[in-house]
Amino acid sequence: MRGLKGRVAIVTGAGSGIGLAITRLFVEEGVRVVGGDVVDSHLEELKRIHEVTTVRADVTVQSDVDAMVAAALGLGRLDIVCNNAGILDRFLPVGEVTDDVWERVLAVNLTGPMRLSRAALPHMLRAKQGVILNVASIGGFAGGRAGAAYTASKGGLWALTKAMAADYLVEKIRVNCVCPGTTATPSLERRIQAFADPEKARADFIARQPMGRLGTDEEIAAAILFAASDEAAFLNGATISIDGGMTI
Repeated sequence: MRGLKGRVAIVTGAGSGIGLAITRLFVEEGVRVVGGDVVDSHLEELKRIHEVTTVRADVTVQSDVDAMVAAALGLGRLDIVCNNAGILDRFLPVGEVTDDVWERVLAVNLTGPMRLSRAALPHMLRAKQGVILNVASIGGFAGGRAGAAYTASKGGLWALTKAMAADYLVEKIRVNCVCPGTTATPSLERRIQAFADPEKARADFIARQPMGRLGTDEEIAAAILFAASDEAAFLNGATISIDGGMTI
């Protein structure tokens, strides 16, 4: 029903957390995935999944971005781009953000998706079809103490989604944004363990969730799968918030 079998997708940050969950779901649906990551253990995990082509790729490096696109075209086509790779900035407010932190976070979270989308678009335009999915965050439009650089980068990605959707609407290229709330990813677990009292930190993260629990990688990936599919053919320029009610 989803119409995804035989298609080719690029997923960045594909080797852990939400990226790994979406990679597995895509493969289950018959999608051939080019999985980009920069961590050796993540790449090894991806190599264990059938129908995944791994590429060591840093989205801040244009040649790495081009290598992911080339790998997809080597499989015969490029249908889906999932801009999932992202980093945090240690919850720094503006008064404490250094230029290095600001530039690094925006380079990965905002410029990286722009670069990969820009590299993929000529091929999608020739095919007269394509789907671009940006994984942002509810912090990008709801604010909160998520770190100034992170919040700005995800807000920029949310806005970029709408700009790209408007730019390529006529050409039948759909661009949508998935905005997770607090999700139980390996990245979140590392943040929790960095607190002086990890168990209190975990309880605090859960306490701010109206549903009384964290989201899961698989729940976010399921929304991404839907947005990539033919079932979402009328979904364009949209924001899908999966946050357990945080933005009610």
